[in-house]
Amino acid sequence: MHATTQSPMTAHSLPELRMLYAEHVQFVARVLRRMGVRDADLEDGCQEVFSSLYRRRDSYDGRGTVRSFVFSFARRVAADYRKRAHVRRESFSSELADPAVEPGVDAAIDNRRARALLNEVLDGLDDDRRTVFVLFELEQLPMTEVAELAACPLQTAYSRLHSARKHVEAAIERARKTGRFP
Repeated sequence: MHATTQSPMTAHSLPELRMLYAEHVQFVARVLRRMGVRDADLEDGCQEVFSSLYRRRDSYDGRGTVRSFVFSFARRVAADYRKRAHVRRESFSSELADPAVEPGVDAAIDNRRARALLNEVLDGLDDDRRTVFVLFELEQLPMTEVAELAACPLQTAYSRLHSARKHVEAAIERARKTGRFP
C-alpha cells in the first residue's frame, strides 16, 4: 500500500491549482480582456496565466493577497500579448451586413460598438493608468485594493484614476463628434 504525501499548506502557500483556477478564472479572463487581449485569445491567455502561476507557485510569499498575486501574472501576460508582433487589431465596421434586424438586435449592436470603443480607448492608456481604471471602474474594486494590486501608494492610484478618466472622457467626446458614439 502506497501512502501519498501531501505537503501541508503553510501560511504563505497558494491553494491547489484547481481551487485557484475555480476561484480566479473569471477575474483573470476579465482582466486579460480589459488589458487588451482579444476574445479569440482569452482561453490561451488564461492558460498561460495559470501555467505560470503553477510554475512560480513557490514564489508566493504571502505579503499580498492571493488575488494580487494572480493579478500580477494576468497583467504580465496581457502586456506580453500586446507586445507581440502577430497580434492584429480588430476593426469594426459601422455598417451592418443585413439591414433587416430583429427587435433587440439594435441594442446588442450598440453594446458591441460601445465595448469596441472602450477597448480602443483603453489601448490608448499606459499600463499604470489602464490597470487602475480597469480595476476601479470596471472591476469595481475598492481603491485600497486597487492600490495594492497596482503596487503603488493610494494617492498615486487616485491620481492615475483621475488621469485615466480624463483620457476616457476626451476619447468618448471625440467619438461623439465623429459620430462613432451616440
